[in-house]
Amino acid sequence: MGFWDKDAPGVMELPSGRLVRGRGLRRGPAAAPFPTYGVYLLGSEPPDVPWETHWIKWPDFRLPTDRAAALVMFREALERTGSGRVEFACGGGRGRTGTALACLAVLDGVPADQAVEYVRRHYDRHAVETPWQKRYVLNLLTRG
Repeated sequence: MGFWDKDAPGVMELPSGRLVRGRGLRRGPAAAPFPTYGVYLLGSEPPDVPWETHWIKWPDFRLPTDRAAALVMFREALERTGSGRVEFACGGGRGRTGTALACLAVLDGVPADQAVEYVRRHYDRHAVETPWQKRYVLNLLTRG
């Protein structure tokens, strides 16, 4: 199946060495190589793509509408980074995508109070846009 090139745009390396890509859907179609699995963080259904996907209903500047289901999906996506190219995407690729990537970082071993900074350093310095998104990451494993 293949993995991401760790120097490709939007690709973030997790502490375990696994790679995940984040991107903004408004920036145009995905560039090759294409993901093998995509998680789309949108208020409405994502567009059809030729790879396997999952939709987490997540309005812009908000939090997932079903937080328990989102946590299950984050765990599933982290597992899939071990066997293929996983991407997370929202409209702009910063707020919701950055929040989801910070959640993956927590699941991969980054302390919750350091996860937002980790994603800002390794993915996008503007990732995780709102105070409630930061709190969501901080409390990810305590609320489940």
